[in-house]
Amino acid sequence: MAEIDHVSPLAPARFPDLPEVGGVGMSAAAAGVKYRGRTDVLVCVLDEGTIAAGVFTQSKTASAPVEWCRANIANGRARALVVNSGNANAFTGKRGLAATRETAKQTAKLIGCNQNEVFLASTGVIGEPLDASRITKVLGRGVKRAAPGNWPQAAQAIMTTDTFPKAATARVRLCGKWVTINGIAKGSGMIAPDMATMLAYVFTDAAIPAPVLQEILARSAGKSFNCITVDGDTSTSDTLMAFATGATGNTQDFENADDPRLKQFIKAFDEVVLGLAHQVVRDGEGAEKFVTIDVCGAEDDTAARRIGMSIANSPLVKTAIAGEDANWGRIVMAVGKSGEAANRDRLKIWIGGVRVAVRGERDPEYREASVVPHMKGQNIIVKVDVGTGGKGKSTVWTCDLTERYIQINADYRS
Repeated sequence: MAEIDHVSPLAPARFPDLPEVGGVGMSAAAAGVKYRGRTDVLVCVLDEGTIAAGVFTQSKTASAPVEWCRANIANGRARALVVNSGNANAFTGKRGLAATRETAKQTAKLIGCNQNEVFLASTGVIGEPLDASRITKVLGRGVKRAAPGNWPQAAQAIMTTDTFPKAATARVRLCGKWVTINGIAKGSGMIAPDMATMLAYVFTDAAIPAPVLQEILARSAGKSFNCITVDGDTSTSDTLMAFATGATGNTQDFENADDPRLKQFIKAFDEVVLGLAHQVVRDGEGAEKFVTIDVCGAEDDTAARRIGMSIANSPLVKTAIAGEDANWGRIVMAVGKSGEAANRDRLKIWIGGVRVAVRGERDPEYREASVVPHMKGQNIIVKVDVGTGGKGKSTVWTCDLTERYIQINADYRS
């Protein structure tokens, strides 16, 4: 695997200050799963009564930890989360399942909980057997050292080709009490989510019933992680989970996510999740530009999202952006190949607020010099009205495609 010798130019200026979340303790350990000289295992200990929710990859070749989490999420309770980086434990057959079971068994024994209250994730190389003993040998120390406030260490321990740790936070009043929402994530390549990104975890000290937290999380994923792409490839390990400890003691008699008392909480929750999703795109392998694509005038929101993702996943569009070339003809191509309805003769395209195409041809007022400054910037904005007259709209996010993406992935296993 190629050494990371730089931080993405799109990275935040600094790691955010994340406050403690009652009922959550974390630690990071170096197990030597693949990497040397760095932490690669996250151990998170959660207070008794913590509620869990999750959405997972739709890949038909999902990893053993994903299958484990899927089988246990209906329980709605969590006492521990263990994540390793460097090995995805995917496509590893019976040995992969055995490694997962052994890790859960040893974690449950140390904490004193049921195995179905232990959630697991692995990220890294696919197809390599995972030696569970490397993880279990550091679990005891990890559980003992788990403490509030270890957010930077937690975010760093789950990184693979990431160039910076990812986190977001918010505080909001819920039923008269201040609650905290913190999130961490990892992801840089193999990002074309079909539920979430590589790995992302959100923690809150609010008291939220399991069915309601699941509804909030699923809706939030649809507006964030399901609207990002780096390279068009969906991971075997995609996992997005939320944990609510209830430490603040707020009322928890919410029947569904539409309860008006939850409005501000959900707004803050969505901001944290979207912030994590954006950071994944900003750390896209080799990325130098963050791209926002707004689509309107589609038959419905689903069609608009598919058109947006067709543009966002086009190698020709992404390389044009990398080359700072306002090649709007490639956007026309991507709209046309999406399979969704579009009216060629009513199509409109803007780049950086400048209309470049209208009524099925180049805008007669357009001068390429007017978009050159925008294309040289780090934040690129594309807007497309596909001209069906429908009210469908969507926003998706991606990054450019540079030579460095090829370098990183050509050397990934070496």
